Amino acid sequence: MLVLLPPSESKWAGPARGAPVRLEALTAPELTAAREQVLDALVEVSSRPDAPALLGAGASLAEAVRANTTLRGRPAAPAARVYTGVLFDALDLPSLPAPAARRVLVVSALWGVLRPRDRVPGYRLSMGTDLPGIGPLATFWRPRLTAALAPSGVVVDCRSAAYAAAWLPDAATAERTVAVRVLRGGKVVSHAAKHTRGLLARHLLTRPGRPPRTPGHLLDAAGEAFAAKLLEPARPGATWTLEVQAP
Repeated sequence: MLVLLPPSESKWAGPARGAPVRLEALTAPELTAAREQVLDALVEVSSRPDAPALLGAGASLAEAVRANTTLRGRPAAPAARVYTGVLFDALDLPSLPAPAARRVLVVSALWGVLRPRDRVPGYRLSMGTDLPGIGPLATFWRPRLTAALAPSGVVVDCRSAAYAAAWLPDAATAERTVAVRVLRGGKVVSHAAKHTRGLLARHLLTRPGRPPRTPGHLLDAAGEAFAAKLLEPARPGATWTLEVQAP
């Protein structure tokens, strides 16, 4: 089982001291050259007066955008601590046992993909950005992540739409990929969806017994803690959908 997550918009800036990010030491080192490209472009753009507008950030985030210019030298911390916010508070990545944490992959606009142990600084960049010098980031990452990711077993896809566009499973992988949709009172919800996805991911990663191996097994596992329903793919090559009721 692999749990795919979006990053959080809010991030811890990182410790006051420590070693900076080493791109070649991150998960999927074959993405190093692509990470260099995006990082160089982000640092350059973030030094411009119009950087917040170009990065889709409001005026209140101007300081966070300026901090992007120091990404190469700033102390790094485990991604499990850098990502904060509703989903990650519910999941509590830092407390996951090591075998469970190895089943988590965060899709990132800057780094491509990260494991919880990968050490990075906090940054400001969203996958929906059309980054000058790079272009639309989901388009940039899609072929590179397709080449780098070959997940085995069932894939629990908790990504938001922008991050889902950066990696699309092939037909064989789609047969065992399950997108998580959160409902409340029969309606799709947003803020509560993040919290529920975090709770669901933690349950699946820490429950006793073998991890789910098929979409059907995943439904059984999710049903231990949530009201859930499994929807079959709408067409050949599409993914399954797990509808979960927000608690």
